[in-house]
Amino acid sequence: MKKVRPKQIDKMSDLISENYPILMVMSRFGIPLGVGEKSIKEVCEQYGVDTETFLSIANFFIDRNLSLINLKKLNVVDLINYLHTAHRYFLDYRLPAIREQLIDAISSTDKDVRVVFLQFYDEYVKEVNNHMSYEENVVFPYVRKLLKGELDTRYSIDVFRKKHDQIELKIIEFKNIFIKYYPGKDSFQLQNVLFEFFATEHDLASHNIIEDEVFVPVVAILEDQVKKESGK
Repeated sequence: MKKVRPKQIDKMSDLISENYPILMVMSRFGIPLGVGEKSIKEVCEQYGVDTETFLSIANFFIDRNLSLINLKKLNVVDLINYLHTAHRYFLDYRLPAIREQLIDAISSTDKDVRVVFLQFYDEYVKEVNNHMSYEENVVFPYVRKLLKGELDTRYSIDVFRKKHDQIELKIIEFKNIFIKYYPGKDSFQLQNVLFEFFATEHDLASHNIIEDEVFVPVVAILEDQVKKESGK
């Protein structure tokens, strides 16, 4: 894939054509297709998305470069909305879809094998759900209070940083079990499931990096501002 940085392109349609992962970024910012000949800035403004925040995340998806992101210019609300939509994508669409594909792919194997593989997968999905539910029910509400100038001294973003785990690790383990020990015959369905595992592993890793290297530092800046304003 040709790497063209968002800030080198004016039209949103050109950005999409040169860098297809932008489709995922757009979706998570709530920006639909049908962008016409509009510029990136015009499209972002049309859907109420901060252009700098969109460009920063888009740039990361293209070349994995965090050094170009100016954390102080990012919009915290848009970041939360982005992460929330990503959570919904994984939990409500991608992981359930992979499960259905997995069921089809291993349908010809022994029942005991099917049960073990599905149980492992379901445990993984539960782990991802718990991980993201914590962010939805604890971290995001805490940050929304900060945005209102309210400081909860019982919690801090550093607590989240210390306990934030890498949710893609278990799917790596699951993928490796398939590659090394799957007893059934090869099939197009099985290959497709493995491709999905690789893609999901990559997507979750990117999601975690954005949370650790973008969201957490941005919230820490906001936290410091609220502390200074409240005198605490």
